[in-house]
Amino acid sequence: MSRGSGGGLDANDGRVWLGTPAFPEAARTALADTQLRHNLRHATTTIRAKRLDATGEVPHWEELREAGAAIKRRTARHLDHYLEQLERSVTEAGGTVHWAGDAAEANRIVARLVTATGAREVVKVKSMATQEIGLNEALGAAGITAYETDLAELIVQLGEDRPSHILVPAIHRNRAEIRDVFAARMGDWGRAAPQDLDDDPKALAEAARLHLREKFLTAEVAISGANFAAADTGTVAVVESEGNGRMCLTLPRTLITVMGIEKVVPRFADLEVFLQLLPRSSTGERMNPYTSLWTGVTPGDGPQDFHLVLLDNGRTDVLKDTVGRQTLACIRCSACLNVCPVYERTGGHAYGSVYPGPIGAVLTPQLVGVDKAPSLPFASTLCGACYDACPVKIDIPEVLVHLRARVVEADRDRRALPTPEALAMAAASAVLDSPTLLGIAQRAAAAGGRLTTRGGRIRRLPGPLRRWSATRDTPPPARETFRTWWRENRERR
Repeated sequence: MSRGSGGGLDANDGRVWLGTPAFPEAARTALADTQLRHNLRHATTTIRAKRLDATGEVPHWEELREAGAAIKRRTARHLDHYLEQLERSVTEAGGTVHWAGDAAEANRIVARLVTATGAREVVKVKSMATQEIGLNEALGAAGITAYETDLAELIVQLGEDRPSHILVPAIHRNRAEIRDVFAARMGDWGRAAPQDLDDDPKALAEAARLHLREKFLTAEVAISGANFAAADTGTVAVVESEGNGRMCLTLPRTLITVMGIEKVVPRFADLEVFLQLLPRSSTGERMNPYTSLWTGVTPGDGPQDFHLVLLDNGRTDVLKDTVGRQTLACIRCSACLNVCPVYERTGGHAYGSVYPGPIGAVLTPQLVGVDKAPSLPFASTLCGACYDACPVKIDIPEVLVHLRARVVEADRDRRALPTPEALAMAAASAVLDSPTLLGIAQRAAAAGGRLTTRGGRIRRLPGPLRRWSATRDTPPPARETFRTWWRENRERR
């Protein structure tokens, strides 16, 4: 994967793929794709309406949000304690825990475990953590083929595409495009699609079901992520809508789970809160169709060999930041994406990360460093809709502003000379500190505004202000300042 102009990472870095251009450039390309914008608007509008209905019927929804946020805050404060407790619980239940400091180590562990079984193929449950570390590519390099079994992930894999949404990775595809992908590529990965396949949703689902059934029945190893893991019992939880996860978690002999360390919760009873918050926030359902819970291994029932890989990959660095650490509370519901006006118009690919949308704009720069993703904290209007929608009350606008400051500070430290923007801000600071200078500036702006105004708007300013003014409909300065009006209408009375 090539390094983008936005300072992206090579796939070999193994964290988050950032092969696209910086967000402003990628967003400009996405905005020109009318089909993409239509698909996104239709999908996000539908999901938003369902979520509002589902959350609106819970009278104590705000109390649930606060409970989820409180559990996450407590977990973050004592993360080391709960992780060690989780390791003991899983081990006592017959599982094996592995610690992975970064993506490369996690990939080596998983490849070694799969190789030890003698298997050359694995089935996968939808997992953001494994996408984050590029596990499929790493397994491929080790001669192991990974089959995605989630319908949307299957579409992405067959189409040699990238996910563009946390919950609905193929949200940017419509039915006709999916039919074309199935017809062209399904046969390369296993059972081919029917020759008369049309774009009816039932027909597409049936084609995927028949294609995947062969994989479920023959796979010896399954790989999953985890939505939650209870430290006190060692119980791991995966929630999903299609049943593919249940097949992967029960049929193969060996189960390997790759879990970000922030997914631990203190008690099994805490799942009560999150299993109400997550489905209503993500799919607008009262309860997700499939909830799979497992604790170690049970002789004669399900996988007989269970490995839990606890993934750090930059998370402890995030934990050190007292403002940014709230990002680790994310339960990957994608509610913030579906209400974000920027995401709705650009889609997930523009963010260049497996974590798109508002949560990606704060999580990705923290995981990889703001110097490697400097444009993402600015990929927001700061309207606050993401904060209102977040089921665990992550103040995403606060973190965005915090990261923007870090980007500006890093840029200032790197430059020998101040930028034109920095000079303009310094001049503005001097003017705003002086009533005399402010009065002069206001009179000059009023006179200049009359000269540059066309149709009630300032269209384009000359010089360094050209790019700023070219993208905005800026109203002209008032002919009369507030202070002038005050003197004439109040002080003289």
